[in-house]
Amino acid sequence: MAAEASPLAPDWLSVPADQARLDAKLWAEDVDRGTDGVLQVDGIPVTELARQYGTPLFVMSERDFRTRAATFRDAFDDAFRDLCGGVDVFYAGKSFLCSEVAHWVREEGLGLDTCSGGELAVALRAGMPGHRLGLHGNNKSAAEITRAIDADLGRIVVDSLQEVTLVGDLAVQRGRRANVMIRLTPGIHAHTHEFIATAHEDQKFGLSLTTEQGPGQDDGQDDVQDDGASSPAARAVADALAHPGINLLGVHCHIGSQIFEPEGFELAAQRLLGFLAGVRGRHGVELPELDLGGGYGIAYTEADEPRPAAEIARAMAAVVGSTCRELGLRVPRISIEPGRAIVGPTTFTLYTAGTTKTVRVDAAANGSEVVQDTSVTHPRRYVSVDGGMSDNARPVLYGADYSAVLASRTSAADPLLSRVVGKHCESGDIVVRDVYLPEDTGAGDLLAVPGTGAYCWVLSSNYNYLPRPPVVAVADGA
Repeated sequence: MAAEASPLAPDWLSVPADQARLDAKLWAEDVDRGTDGVLQVDGIPVTELARQYGTPLFVMSERDFRTRAATFRDAFDDAFRDLCGGVDVFYAGKSFLCSEVAHWVREEGLGLDTCSGGELAVALRAGMPGHRLGLHGNNKSAAEITRAIDADLGRIVVDSLQEVTLVGDLAVQRGRRANVMIRLTPGIHAHTHEFIATAHEDQKFGLSLTTEQGPGQDDGQDDVQDDGASSPAARAVADALAHPGINLLGVHCHIGSQIFEPEGFELAAQRLLGFLAGVRGRHGVELPELDLGGGYGIAYTEADEPRPAAEIARAMAAVVGSTCRELGLRVPRISIEPGRAIVGPTTFTLYTAGTTKTVRVDAAANGSEVVQDTSVTHPRRYVSVDGGMSDNARPVLYGADYSAVLASRTSAADPLLSRVVGKHCESGDIVVRDVYLPEDTGAGDLLAVPGTGAYCWVLSSNYNYLPRPPVVAVADGA
C-alpha cells in the first residue's frame, strides 16, 4: 500500500512515489544514480568519495559550474545585444570562492565581484585581471581600497558619502583615478528573508534616493524621472563627478537574494534609470553603466521553481529598453552579479548518518490548524549526521529549507517523514527540517543534501571544534 502524507509535513512536500528518483532541478547536470542505486557524479560513486575523503564532504561539479556561468553570460548577452552591445556578468565571489573557482570564472569570460581584501587577494592570486574585478563592502578599509586602486580594479562599488571622499583621496595620493560605481537603495522590499533583502531603506547598504521631503523631487515630475535633488544618492554623484580621483562609471543596486518574482528586478531597473535621467538633467552627463546586481533564486526543495536565465534576461531587457525610450536615455552598459544561481546547484553535501530516533508529535505542534483530538499523534524520524550547523548555517540563520536523499543504496522501505539534524550541542542544529526518507535509513548510510554550493562552505565554522569539511570538485570522471 502506498505511503500517505504525514499531517506534520508542509503542504508543498509530497510523499515520493519513487525514492530513487532525483528531482533534476535540485542537482548538478552530471549527478545521477548508478545501477546499484548509489549516487554518482560524472560516474564517480559517492561511496568512493566518502572512502577517500571522509564526510562531511562538499562535492562540486566543475562541468555544471561552467555550464551555468556560460548560460548566464550567453543569455544576457543575447537579450541585451541590440540595446547596449551585451552584458558584463560578474560572478559574486562571496557565494563561494577559491583559486580554482576563480580560474573557471576567468576562463568562462566572466568578471568577479569581491567583498573584502581577502577575497580580492584570492582573485588576484588566481590570475584574474584587475579590469574584470569589483570590490564591494559597506565599510572598506583604506588598505583594501588602496589594494584595489593599485590593481586598477574595473570597479569599486562605493557605499556611502564618506567613502566617495575616501576612495577619491586615496586615488589622488596614488596618482590614479579610481573606477567607481555608487550603490543605491531603490526602496524596494524583495520577497525574501529580511536578512538577505538589501534594497529597502532600513538597512546598512547603499545610498538612499529619498530626500528630506520624501521619495523623489518636489518639482512635479513623474516618479520615474525623480532622483531627489538633495538625496544622499544625488549628493554622492555630485561629489564623485567633482573629485579628480574618481572616474564615475555609473550606479549599482542589489535588491536581495533568493528571489523568484521578476517584479522587484524590473522596478529597480526603472527607478535607477529614472535616477540616471535626473543626473543627466542636473549635470549634463549620461553615466555609461548600470549594475542591476544579482539575487536570482535556485531550487532547494521541490516547491522552488527558479526562472531560467534566458527568461530573466528577456524580462529585464524589455523593461530597460522601454524605460530608456520613455526617458530619451541612451541604454547604459548593463552588468549583473549572479553568485548563488551559478554555484548553488553545482554542489551537494555528503554526510554519514549516525543515531536515529522516532518521536510522536501531534499535528498542531507543526503549526497546523488546531486538531480536535490531540491524542492522535504521528511519527517523525530524527536522523543525525556527522556535520550540521558548522557546515551549513543557513537553516539556523534564515530558516532555509533543504532536501536530502539516501545516497549509498536503494531501499524498498516505506518513506517516513524525517528531520535531518547535526551533531552540535544546539536544538536548532537542523540540516533539513522536513524530508521523506526510507524508514530503514540508519547508521552508516550516506545522505546527500543538494544545493549547498552557495553560502555553506563560506559560512562554515569550527563550532564545537568540528573541522570544516573539504571541497572536492569532480570533472571528466576524476
